[in-house]
Amino acid sequence: MNKIKDLTHLSWNISGMGGSFLKSADAGIFYKLSNYDPFLGITGHECINEIIADRLMTVLGIDHIRYELIHACILIDGREYVTWLCSTENFRRSSESKTSFESFHKSNHMNHEKMMAFIERFGWEEEIYKMLIVDFLILNRDRHGANMEVLIDSVSHTIRLSPLFDNGLSLLFSCKDLKSLEQYGILEDKPVQCFAGSGSTLKNLNLITKFPHLNPLKESDFAFIFKGLDEAMDERWLEKIQKMIWARWNLYEDFRNQKL
Repeated sequence: MNKIKDLTHLSWNISGMGGSFLKSADAGIFYKLSNYDPFLGITGHECINEIIADRLMTVLGIDHIRYELIHACILIDGREYVTWLCSTENFRRSSESKTSFESFHKSNHMNHEKMMAFIERFGWEEEIYKMLIVDFLILNRDRHGANMEVLIDSVSHTIRLSPLFDNGLSLLFSCKDLKSLEQYGILEDKPVQCFAGSGSTLKNLNLITKFPHLNPLKESDFAFIFKGLDEAMDERWLEKIQKMIWARWNLYEDFRNQKL
């Protein structure tokens, strides 16, 4: 993973691709950067968060988009950067088109229908429950209505929720220095965007009426989750992220056990 790949041919833009981070696409591969500032360059570690969330969901057995972390040389506005970015392949079938969950909800909800009733009507409870759980574990701040998609198959005439994607604005993304890292409360319930729930990942757990099966998280799983990431992220951040996920998993387990 430490070999620097030449991706200077990529063209980066925001408009038309959604989100607030620079994105690119080439030959069916989609690329995403961490936060970019024209004066400060590429800052933050959202792309590494994507990898951590990806591996965490692999351990738990949650359907999601797979990401690859790449060390690359890229070109933005004529300036070269050596940075970390993540990539993913197109997850839609050739016969499928996509629409945001927010747009689908707007077009298909019934008058006075509550969100969870809408979700249950389409049989998506389990997928949404798993989303609420993982978003609690990683404190995902950005599950807005376009970070969830509905896939419509023109051949089979079926619809399905997309696997989970866009998990970068989570974990310690707001910690830019050691002081903010030290002061960060790993169990703090920070305000979030969640189109299918509320502004609290902890309160969103109360929306779960039947807990889905998840593979239990074990402390030994962190060797897999963090493998090779010390090349891309300061070990002090990785250590705190591990403490954060583990503490939130144990809190979730306590919450689930009280509800059973």
